[in-house]
Amino acid sequence: MSTNATPASSTDPLAALGALPGVADSVGAVRTSIDRVYGHRIMRRRSNEVTSEAALRGARGSAALAGADWALEEVRRRTDFGTDPQALAVGAALRLTAEAGQLLSVWRQSPLRVLARLHLVAAGGGAADETVGRPRLAGEAVDEPLIDAPLPDADEVNGRLEGLAELIVVGTAAPALVSAAVVHGELLALRPFGSHNGLVARAAERIVLIGSGLDPKAICPAEVGHAEQGSAAYVTAFGGYLSGTAEGMAAWIAYCGRSVELGARESTAVCEALQRGAA
Repeated sequence: MSTNATPASSTDPLAALGALPGVADSVGAVRTSIDRVYGHRIMRRRSNEVTSEAALRGARGSAALAGADWALEEVRRRTDFGTDPQALAVGAALRLTAEAGQLLSVWRQSPLRVLARLHLVAAGGGAADETVGRPRLAGEAVDEPLIDAPLPDADEVNGRLEGLAELIVVGTAAPALVSAAVVHGELLALRPFGSHNGLVARAAERIVLIGSGLDPKAICPAEVGHAEQGSAAYVTAFGGYLSGTAEGMAAWIAYCGRSVELGARESTAVCEALQRGAA
């Protein structure tokens, strides 16, 4: 992460981001939205169904930002994700969402290992492709059409990935929303893999939100909110992260918070629909 928002603390550099203007409000709004879903009566007996539906909708949202904006029912019914680029993106998003929950215990000890695994899963195995599951080397191309910001070189990527991993392992007093937003933004900025960087970044954000205890049942998918706000808003907010300014970082964190709120709203609607069906 590279930011000139405030002087970084040597012990907890993310804590300063939590103190930026407006961030506390975003954190509070996210907490309120999540508490509302968890307090819904349907969660007492059908939370697994809500979690499953949230995973499906989150995958659909992430795939939409990767260029495959399919209707939810199309994602639900399809079993063949073949070789068509859009189908491949949807398949990758579904696999990542399923895999994220299996990597929570590893994330805090070995985040780079998790990122490698996420890329391998997104690529569908790719055992014959030596670029899969490792950061790109000098001169290797990156396929990430949504993000056209300047691409850091391989040495910078490796250094910043190590720095990000250290922050995750050491831990932070910053709110989970701040940590998730930084992980998401940094991976988008670095685009460390030859492909699927956006999908991996959003899956990593999901892991932070779940593993931090903010959304332990994975029922408030930020990916839904990212898709609902649209690709233009996503790219604009990400520009704030890239700027490294206090205003830009706060705007990116607020944007990510709003995405979680929209994900929570989506799951509240799912709860309401399940309740009507039960009645």
